[in-house]
Amino acid sequence: MPFKDLREFLRALEREGELVRIKEPLSPILEITEVIDRTTKLPGGGKALLFENVKGYDIPIVANIYGSEKRIKMALGYENLEDIGWKLYRILRPEVPKTFLEKIKKIPELKKLSDAIPKTVKKAPVQEVVIKDPDLLSLPIPKCWPKDGGRYITFGQVITEDPESGIRNVGLYRLQVLDKDRLAVHWQIHKDGNHHYWKAKRLRKRLEVAVAIGGESPLPYVASAPLPPEVDEYLFAGIIMERPVELVRGVTVSLEYPANAEIVIEGYVDPEEPLVDEGPFGDHTGYYTPVEKYPQMHVTAIVMRRDPIYLHTIVGIPPQEDKYLGWATERIFLPLIKFNLPEVVDYHLPAEGCFHNFCFVSIKKRFPGHAYKVAYALLGLGLMSLEKHIVVFDDWIDVHDLGQVLWAWGNNVDPARDVLILKGPIDVLDHATNEVGFGGKMIVDATTKWREEGYKREWPEVIRMDPEVKRKIDELWHKLGIE
Repeated sequence: MPFKDLREFLRALEREGELVRIKEPLSPILEITEVIDRTTKLPGGGKALLFENVKGYDIPIVANIYGSEKRIKMALGYENLEDIGWKLYRILRPEVPKTFLEKIKKIPELKKLSDAIPKTVKKAPVQEVVIKDPDLLSLPIPKCWPKDGGRYITFGQVITEDPESGIRNVGLYRLQVLDKDRLAVHWQIHKDGNHHYWKAKRLRKRLEVAVAIGGESPLPYVASAPLPPEVDEYLFAGIIMERPVELVRGVTVSLEYPANAEIVIEGYVDPEEPLVDEGPFGDHTGYYTPVEKYPQMHVTAIVMRRDPIYLHTIVGIPPQEDKYLGWATERIFLPLIKFNLPEVVDYHLPAEGCFHNFCFVSIKKRFPGHAYKVAYALLGLGLMSLEKHIVVFDDWIDVHDLGQVLWAWGNNVDPARDVLILKGPIDVLDHATNEVGFGGKMIVDATTKWREEGYKREWPEVIRMDPEVKRKIDELWHKLGIE
């Protein structure tokens, strides 16, 4: 089962041999990043890191806790992450019952949804210490890369409410420390937090913001999940945990935030104020994103536990910890993609492609042009609309095996016939396009070609061994002394 807070998760990681305690004094300015970066590039993602002696601070920093398949499964409480996707599908996309008996059968799923609704509590560990004269520099917020514009909060759950509907959004947005009580909020144009900001601007009202660090182990992940705007991320966390996320009302804001968090920063954004410079920032593309204009958040309070732990992550040249957050999203949302596109067998968003540069998808091809139909549909699904290259393969290609991907791509594609160049929205972090957030896309049909698709020759047969011979050698293999 998922863990009730960060410290319980850390104890479990230590029992499993997944946590390294670092006692050497290290500065949050660049030095801790170098240790994390080297660790995340070890085979399998390395270990979780607890920096116990942060120079100038009595608050420890923990990082890379989600940075392996084992640890992200521990955090979410599932061995097969697709089970979460099927659960989400059954609860949020149920078929309409046709009979009274079917309605009765739906009750257990409805009860699970009811049990997952966030629960408000009056007392919370995160409010043991309340600071109404806040100083962000009292927190060990790291500066990650040499040319970063300053210190950055990188793993905060940024909480806002839609000014019109009141629906909560929890997003994983970076925040740059401008001074002791101001942050620049990186609300990209495609994100829900940005929509809340522009609604508040139209209504000429302040937008309250809370930034939570830590809490139940699924929470940092769900803040990154590409959920529809009407789905509350903390409800999603409750569905994962099969118990509610405990929330507490803020001290200086009316927002509710995780009661079991380590630290929460409260404040507001005034949309009437001019935007401020944010950046540069060493981003998950492996490049610095340049200075751009973003809203500023005024900090009105910092609340925390008496002995808080600061949760941190870094991004940069892949692989990093976000490789495994992205892998979890890929697995969890496969069932929902299959619901919309039953012909899809699997898909893969490689971390080396920064998740938005490449989508490899395998399909059960049934008619001419099927690959293009699937690619167009994927480009219409939420943040999949930002994908830059979609390559479609036959169902027997393992899209997670780069060797198979390149073999099929190279052999099956005639660029003059099988490549489409389109235009559409692009991730704003992509520096290759002429315009921010808008540029070219490429669809590649790497499936077996049919005559109806313009192929006039006889498609060759793939080399495969006789099944009986394979069976015999399987039985003898261990006797041969090869491995």
